[in-house]
Amino acid sequence: MRAPGDAGRPRETIPRVVLIYGVLGLAPFLAPPLIGYLAPERSALTATALALYGGLILSFLGGARWGVEIAQDRPRGAVVTLAMIPTLAGLALLMLPPSAQTAKLTGLAAALTLHLLWDLRSPGLPSWYPSLRILLTAGAVVGLVAGAALLRG
Repeated sequence: MRAPGDAGRPRETIPRVVLIYGVLGLAPFLAPPLIGYLAPERSALTATALALYGGLILSFLGGARWGVEIAQDRPRGAVVTLAMIPTLAGLALLMLPPSAQTAKLTGLAAALTLHLLWDLRSPGLPSWYPSLRILLTAGAVVGLVAGAALLRG
């Protein structure tokens, strides 16, 4: 059922509030590499912030999928189980030593990309969700890869 403000909008249109907050959520992915580029002495700090945010978002996405699945009358055990993996993967990557910061960032980019592929192949999600996930994952991956590239110098 559509909200009163959604009358006449195609079903594929990303709800405005979701799009706004999603795009705003890209700032913590894109600002750290920019700050690291403009102030190289801050690159270690910005890379840490970028990795932490990437891990949080990866966990958030797993939680979102968990929530969608448990809202079903008969949640599928395999999906509930798979939805736990992003949190565990994010934690494992974040626990890598500081000397592996580039691996953290590229690993998080890869994990977010894998989650996107899972979402794109999954039934039962809103029709607009793939468009949102492609946009947001692309922005996140650009930020993570740019942060990793800055560390490599």
